Parts: sequence; C-alpha cells; structure tokens
Amino acid sequence: MPPRDNLLRLVLTTFASPEDAEKIVRLLVAEKLAACGTIFPGVRSIYLWEGKIADSQEAGVLLKTTVEQFPALEKRLQALHPYETPEIIAIDPASVSDAYAQWVKAACL
Repeated sequence: MPPRDNLLRLVLTTFASPEDAEKIVRLLVAEKLAACGTIFPGVRSIYLWEGKIADSQEAGVLLKTTVEQFPALEKRLQALHPYETPEIIAIDPASVSDAYAQWVKAACL
C-alpha cells in the first residue's frame, strides 16, 4: 500500500450538460481542488426522483484529487453544482502509480 500522502480520491459526479461540467471542472482545477476532471458527455442516467423514474442525458465527470483536498472539493462542488442533490461519490483507489500520485499531489497544492 502506498504511503498515506500518496493516496488519492476519485470523485464521481454528473451534470445536465457538458458545458456545465466544463465550467465547474475548470473552476475546481483552477482553484487547485482537483488536479484533473475527465468529462464523459452523453451518459444516460435512469434514477428515482420524487417518487418517479427519471431518464436523463447527462455529462459524467471523474475528478482526481488528494485525500487532504477532498473535503474542500466536496464543499465547493456542493456550492457550485446546479442540482438540488448532486451526486458526489468519493472512491479510494486500490492502487495508484507513484508518478501519477505525485503529479496529482503537486497540482492540488
């Protein structure tokens, strides 16, 4: 297992459009809360909302950040996100290459 200071968080979220995703990902990267945000346009989400099944075209986003930056990223994403209840799911990767972990850490300082 890598040292604690190399641990990263992968953060999943979705947006109504690729444009919304791009705007917020650019802000999070500029604010050094995330090293990178990968945008997947054209994802389809089927979910239960207010007692009904909804079916939406969205843009999925995978943000890469550090353990230390995750709480600030989560708070900022909540504030910026246009959804009433945004998806914010943090995943602890089982393994990360040292070089990539160091790059993420440096980008989030």
